[in-house]
Amino acid sequence: MILTPRQRRAEHKGRNKTMVDMNLVSLIDVFTILIFFLLSNSGGVETLPSPKAVKLPESVAEKAPRETVIVVVSGTEILVGGRKVASVADVLATEGDMILPLKAELELQASKQVFRKENEADSKRLTIMGDKDIPYRLLRKIMFTGARANFSDVSFAVRQRLEA
Repeated sequence: MILTPRQRRAEHKGRNKTMVDMNLVSLIDVFTILIFFLLSNSGGVETLPSPKAVKLPESVAEKAPRETVIVVVSGTEILVGGRKVASVADVLATEGDMILPLKAELELQASKQVFRKENEADSKRLTIMGDKDIPYRLLRKIMFTGARANFSDVSFAVRQRLEA
């Protein structure tokens, strides 16, 4: 059978039209299930924010961190909730154990309203993320100020040492 040029072009064009139809609905369903799975499992691990300026001491502690007010103490500054409240040099230069700017910030953090009843006990907990090289005198001042701001439960953040 001899085909005319027009018929050859039509046959050639028809040969290339056999495309695979993809069902996007089932693909979207799979991605939705995958995203839901990843989001639901990502909340199980609690970690504390770790600024690069703070080198935490190591410990073999097994206890998981809790949601608390975090005081970060680097070699140069004291931060509460990511905001600088005082410099280490100024705190060490002052007499007495009370750090007034830190106390004011902790009282502000404590005055925030707690929405869930089970989180009420955590509102009076304090976690100190102190550099491993800070002097004990500074640490004592921070703990004293936290106690005066009615934070009764003080924890120290450490890096977990993996035992071989």
